[in-house]
Parts: sequence; C-alpha cells; structure tokens
Amino acid sequence: MEIPAINLKAIVLVHWLLTVWGCMAWLPSSFAWGNFSVLAVGVWAVAQRDSIDAVLMFLIGMTVTILTDIIHFGIYYPLSELVVDRNRDTFRFSAGMAILSLLLKPVSCFFVYQMYRERGGDYNVNFGFPSVTRNRDAYQSIDQQDQSSGPANPFNQAQDGKPAVRSY
Repeated sequence: MEIPAINLKAIVLVHWLLTVWGCMAWLPSSFAWGNFSVLAVGVWAVAQRDSIDAVLMFLIGMTVTILTDIIHFGIYYPLSELVVDRNRDTFRFSAGMAILSLLLKPVSCFFVYQMYRERGGDYNVNFGFPSVTRNRDAYQSIDQQDQSSGPANPFNQAQDGKPAVRSY
C-alpha cells in the first residue's frame, strides 16, 4: 500500500492554526512557547528542502510536544471548572482545538518521518551510541593461515638483523 504524500507545509499550517486556537482561552504561555518553537523548526524544514537535520529536529520536537501537551492538559484542564458561563464556549472551542492538535501529532510524526527517509535520513535514528553488529564478513578466521606472507616472523624484524619499521 502506497503512503500518501503529505506536504510539510500543510502539516506546519494545520498545527499552527490548531495551536493558535488552542491558546485562546486556557493554556499557559509555556504551551504556546513550546509548540510555536517546534513550528518554527518546521518552517526551517520547509525552507531548506534538502536539510535532513531540520526534518529530524522537527520530528523530535513534535514527539516531545506530545508529552508536554499531555502534561499541560493534565495540570491546567481542571481549572476549567472556574470558567464563567459567558466564556464557557470559548473555553470548549479552545480545549477542543488543543486536543485535536494533540491527536493529530502522532499522525504528523509518521508523515514527517517518511519525509526524513525521503530526504536521505537513516531508517533507524542513531544518537551516536556504539552498536554491535552481527556482520562477520570482515573478520578473518584464525584457523586459516595466510600463506602469502612467507615464514612467520613474530617480532617483526628484518632478515639482516636490523629492526624493521613497525606498523601500528
């Protein structure tokens, strides 16, 4: 099954609009700063079409904001009981848009990851930690002797008695 191509501009625009609407009534400024910062990185990823780093940073930022959005909702949503009746509709709209943005973020992360792969990123994200591979093609068995080197010279000395140059 072919994955549909979603434009990065559309992802940034939809999340920007939902974040603006989500910030209208009840979420703190830390919610806005976090989401708009990640969206700024998304604009960078749109502007530099060949940059793998921009897309990777946008992907990591989107995944981090999933966690921070959940924390913001958990902390600040109970304050909705204090909302006055005339502001209740604005609160409900704002909360709905913020929750919709949160629900769309995993889908957006999937499409951004596809764009990361299309731009030449690795299939697995490497954070610089050493990894162990099972590829044994580069190893030489100790059972086989290399016959082309001649007689064994364990101390790497030349035949005329002078010390040879060591290769480390």
